[in-house]
Amino acid sequence: MSSLKTLELSDSNFLKSLNDKSLSLIVYAVSIVICLAVAFLMYFPQVLAVGGGINVSYLPKFHAFLNGSCAVLLVFGYIAVRQKRYKMHKTLMVTAFLLSSIFLVSYVIYHSQAPSTKFGGEGIIRLTYFVILVTHIVLAALILPLALFTISRSWRGEFAKHKKIARWTFPIWLYVAVTGVVVYLMISPYYNFPQ
Repeated sequence: MSSLKTLELSDSNFLKSLNDKSLSLIVYAVSIVICLAVAFLMYFPQVLAVGGGINVSYLPKFHAFLNGSCAVLLVFGYIAVRQKRYKMHKTLMVTAFLLSSIFLVSYVIYHSQAPSTKFGGEGIIRLTYFVILVTHIVLAALILPLALFTISRSWRGEFAKHKKIARWTFPIWLYVAVTGVVVYLMISPYYNFPQ
C-alpha cells in the first residue's frame, strides 16, 4: 500500500513539474505511437506471430469483459463525483483507466497473433455493424489523449481543467467501452479459430 502511495506521489510530482506544452507533447506522442501500433497490427495482422502462433482465441471474450467492466466503472465513477465522493470517484476512474490499459496491451497481443475476422452479416445489420465499428475505432483513437489529459489534470491538482475536459472524456469513453462490447457480440459468430 505504501509503495502504491509513493508511486502515486512521484507520478504526481513529475506531472506537476511539467509545463502545459511538455505535458501536451508527452500525451500526443504517446497517443500517436499507440494509435500507429494498433493501426499497423490491424492492417498487418499476425505480422509478429510467434512460431505456430499463440492461442489467443479466448482474448475477444476477455476484451468484451474488460470493456463492459470499464463501462460499469465509468458510470459508477460519474455517480460518485456527482455525489461528491471524490476518493471513490478517483478509485473507480483509475481502475477504469487500468482496465483500458490492460485491454490495449491484450488487443495488441491478439492482433499480433490472430488473423483478421470478416463480418459475415448482410443487409441492414452489415451497415449497422460498420457504422458502430467505424465510430468505435475513431472515438477510441480520440479517447486516448482525452483520458490522458483528464487523468493528468487531476493528478496535477488542476481540478477546474480536469472537470472541463472530463465533460467530453466521459461520454466518449463510455461510448467506446459500450460499443466495444456491441462489436464483439456482433462479430463473435464469425470467429474461426483453429481447434
